Amino acid sequence: MVLAIDRVRMAFTDRHGGVSAGPYGTRNLGGSVGDDPSAVAENRARTARGFGLEPGGVVFMRQVHSRDVGYVTEPFGADPPSLDGVFTDRPGLGLAVLAADCAPVLLADPVAGLVGGAHSGRVGTAAGVVPALLEAMRGHGATDIVALVGPLACGRCYEVPAALREDVAAALPEAWSVTRAGTPALDLRAAIAAQLANAGVTDVRHDDRCTIETAGLYSHRRERLTGRFAGYVWLENDR
Repeated sequence: MVLAIDRVRMAFTDRHGGVSAGPYGTRNLGGSVGDDPSAVAENRARTARGFGLEPGGVVFMRQVHSRDVGYVTEPFGADPPSLDGVFTDRPGLGLAVLAADCAPVLLADPVAGLVGGAHSGRVGTAAGVVPALLEAMRGHGATDIVALVGPLACGRCYEVPAALREDVAAALPEAWSVTRAGTPALDLRAAIAAQLANAGVTDVRHDDRCTIETAGLYSHRRERLTGRFAGYVWLENDR
């Protein structure tokens, strides 16, 4: 399903409808997980066409769990830089955020004509990649931002050592959680929602599926060797 807000389009893929085999079956969009590169290329092309985008018109990052973000006007090609957030004002240019337990966070200001996407896992959330992307987009004129937080490992499933929970929650109290078994956990969705609220974003929407609990999505924690789904955001071309 594609969320439409004026000229903005936002969507999340699943693991169905592609050509990858084995643990990557079938629509793996991740190029660095051991899958056949030709299958990944076909999956990316099919996905782009399904959204009405040009197969060669989608930006993929080399995601490294940082807070680094950048403005883009075209795809990076075969050697993307290390970034965990990108934004653009170019209609028809798709931005993709790969995930398999981390949060793909999509941002947009439909009036200003700016869209962005961030890869916000535990390290990136603690580092502040979403606030960094918000700041960068506002520096380019965004004022009234809508956010869509995608599927991720939920706070009842994302088990971590107690010391790690303490460290993360010291900076992000909303991240403190416990699993259904009562063991220490992190709630990244709550932490990201708090970051958005603290930054003045009032229109925050959620695809609240848990990747660990949802068989139709990839989950590294559930499967270890697996593929990546993606969040896509773009501006429709002027008609």
